[in-house]
Amino acid sequence: MQRPCRITFVFISLFLVSSYGEKTGNKVTNYNIGAIIDVDSRIGKEEKAALEFAVQSFNNDVSNNHKLSLYIQNSRRNPLLAATAAKKLIEEQEVIAIIGLETSEEAALVADIGSRARVPVLSFAAPALITPSRWPFLVTMANGDSEQMKCIAATISSFNWKRVVVIYEDDAFGGDSGKLALLSEPLSDVGSEIEYRLVLPPFSSVSNPNEVVQDELIKLFNVQSRVYIVLQSSLPMTVHLFEKAKKIGLIGRDSAWITTNTISNYFDSFNSSVISSMQGILGIKTYYDEGTNLYKTFYPQFRRTFRDENPEEDNFQPSVNALRAYDSIRIIKQAMDSDENSPDLLLKNILSSNFTGLSGEIHFQQRKLSHDPILRIVNVIGKSYNELDFWLPGTGFSKNNGYVGYISADFTGTVIWPDGSKRVPKGWVMPTNKKPMIIGVPARTAFEKFVKVEDGKHPGQKNYDGFCIELFYKVVNVLEYVLIYQFDPHNGTYDELVHKVYNKTYDAAVGDITILANRTTFVEFTQPYAATGLSMIVPVKPESSAWMFLKPFTTKMWLVTGSILIYTMFIVWFLEHQSNPDFRGPWNNQIGTVFWFTFSSIFFAHREKIYSNLTKVVVVVWLFVALILTSSYTASLTSMLTVQRLEPTVTDIEWLKRSNVKIGCDGDSFVRTYLEDVLKFKSYNIENVSSEYKYEGEFKSNHIAAAFLELPYGRVFLNHYCKKFTTTAPTYTFGGLGFIFQKGSPVARDFSRAILKLSEDGTLMSLEQKWFAPSPECSANVTEESKTDSLSIHSFWGLFIISVATSTVCLLLFLAYSLKRYWNHEEENNAGILPLVDENVWNKAMRLAKYIYNGKVCVRGEVSAAPRVPDIYKWSSPTWDYDRSSSHISMENYEVKSQAESEIGIQLQAHN
Repeated sequence: MQRPCRITFVFISLFLVSSYGEKTGNKVTNYNIGAIIDVDSRIGKEEKAALEFAVQSFNNDVSNNHKLSLYIQNSRRNPLLAATAAKKLIEEQEVIAIIGLETSEEAALVADIGSRARVPVLSFAAPALITPSRWPFLVTMANGDSEQMKCIAATISSFNWKRVVVIYEDDAFGGDSGKLALLSEPLSDVGSEIEYRLVLPPFSSVSNPNEVVQDELIKLFNVQSRVYIVLQSSLPMTVHLFEKAKKIGLIGRDSAWITTNTISNYFDSFNSSVISSMQGILGIKTYYDEGTNLYKTFYPQFRRTFRDENPEEDNFQPSVNALRAYDSIRIIKQAMDSDENSPDLLLKNILSSNFTGLSGEIHFQQRKLSHDPILRIVNVIGKSYNELDFWLPGTGFSKNNGYVGYISADFTGTVIWPDGSKRVPKGWVMPTNKKPMIIGVPARTAFEKFVKVEDGKHPGQKNYDGFCIELFYKVVNVLEYVLIYQFDPHNGTYDELVHKVYNKTYDAAVGDITILANRTTFVEFTQPYAATGLSMIVPVKPESSAWMFLKPFTTKMWLVTGSILIYTMFIVWFLEHQSNPDFRGPWNNQIGTVFWFTFSSIFFAHREKIYSNLTKVVVVVWLFVALILTSSYTASLTSMLTVQRLEPTVTDIEWLKRSNVKIGCDGDSFVRTYLEDVLKFKSYNIENVSSEYKYEGEFKSNHIAAAFLELPYGRVFLNHYCKKFTTTAPTYTFGGLGFIFQKGSPVARDFSRAILKLSEDGTLMSLEQKWFAPSPECSANVTEESKTDSLSIHSFWGLFIISVATSTVCLLLFLAYSLKRYWNHEEENNAGILPLVDENVWNKAMRLAKYIYNGKVCVRGEVSAAPRVPDIYKWSSPTWDYDRSSSHISMENYEVKSQAESEIGIQLQAHN
């Protein structure tokens, strides 16, 4: 039977109630202060020593008009005892404030009593479940756990642990004081999750704690994660927890333990046997500055007081609760510095406190400390602990306790882990021969080249083969550890296989499993080892066309080639028609001659003689262009006629739906659901085809018009039936093929790294070539990519530019030379003659055009004295030999004078 708890009263009164100050002579008023703490614990002893020293320092100040009497009661962390003590302190001692209350259960009960009695209660408990609005006289002296949980989550992320186990002692309210909810969110933000929660019963409710704790810890051997986070636990429960965990082997190789500050504050209180069972664990502690003048004044006196009252202790370092106890007395002292000290005014003054104390900044907002403290991450080593890193609220990890210097999002300290090494634990239990990793393998696959499950020689034995299985073997060989596993055939759909991994029937699954968004909600995929998509396979028919001879060139290429030919034809005619009789005569003859010349030059069959050197340059370049074009055309057409060109019978998915024809797919995969839900095919038009060898028969019997296969399967199918089928329509892409593991499994990360390594060193490609090599008839077959395409202008634009540029330059040179001769003749024949009538621009332009066309210039001759208008103009050609005195001048060499020229002749005769 548990012995009844006694309440211990400690009264400290250094001055009489109605004494007078020695210095001022004023009347000194005495006030009673109550403290409810666990005096039997190390933390309670520290708080008691700090409170006594604070009250003594306050009363020794002769300038104070108020003196304090401190009444301490032992709660033994029992909420009922704390409530009883609070009622006595208020009714019997008439205390004006109550300090202490290390747990939220104690704080809640005492705050209810204090609020009804209008007595302020300063609690050291974290405000997770404490709602100040419910208890208006409750003031929380502790910080919230939000930043502490973010620090723990960041530590978990730094070591790439994906799953954790949470351990906590149940409180009087049947919960975890809200810490679990605060931890879940930041863990989710870093991609980790809580795999299991181990709830220990309240220590006061168990008669045999050793047996109870051991039975609870044994349950953890069925959990894969070996990362343990202890959220809250009383001092005696903490001792039993770590001693039993060490004894049964939970603290050791590949395990990691992290404790919150409610546990880490006990580190200074544990004896050597308890500390030895906690070697290598990480703890979160609230940081306080030991370099301030206030702390340097406080620590020697505290050390003396604590050592005198607790001679059995060998560690005199104060915890943050001791510093808060000292600061709470200072808060009450400052709140009493007024003439009127009513409960409401005292509470108002307490909430108005704003100073820097031993524990940090003291400023309240919504009746709790407003700032988040800096945290320390410590590592238990030997008889004490080492300080590794700091956590700065809102910033991250730091090597120092300030916001200046190296700041990192990851944990940077070097940890000595429970096994004594610096190697980061994997954080999960390795499979053993007694408990291997159970891996599901799809036994009902449509394409056996990926996964094939056959019966072995002995009953119950299975043989596993295929690309996916061999890839798994390669990955296991690359891992840095030995993975003990056992295959188990799965006769069902792929979605059912995924669900078996989700409900932990299987630890993992290996096979041709497609990565889909809805599946990632339940399981974790590795890095994809093959790209996937949905392709449509349809039969092919030979391509035939009466206009095949036009296909070597694209339409644009034909148009540009024709334009270049016409332009070249025009340039040749323009340069030759003046001097070359073959290009003169009636217009129809000229056009026919130039067309015949240009076209025949393509085949080097022209007979016409070329006179002009400029024309020869143009023709040489054109012959070069013609040679290139004819050679390219011949090669392309030959390739098209030689290689068999196949075209699909169906090219449009919408046509399949409109025609209401049947299509085929693998019924065990997700493809059927995708065809119904996304592509909107009717269910009765979708046929399940269970094997790759049945597709050909389904097509031959016209049972299906098209088959929808995932991209890797489509490639394997076409490697064997490349001359009968082809893929068409756009490919709908997915996440790829991968292996699956349970959510948060660290093996998935190792597999992904191994797959990447195999991909980089070429092993993955070698496996693909081994398993997916095309059949002999398809290995030499022309693929879709190797078919001859029509030649486009992009291949010849440089050649066309050279041709056009050459022709244009020759034309410009000819025009420049012709204009120069024309003006020279004009100057010579018009020398000394004053024009009486100005010629209009039109006549000049016409005469110039006729000259350029005919190559002749009109020269002024001698003027006859006859009254008739003489023939003063004769035509001469600078390119032909012309005899001016010859009487055999063809009539086409004369130009009929215009009316204006006649008038000029008459005027000249009259003038003479």
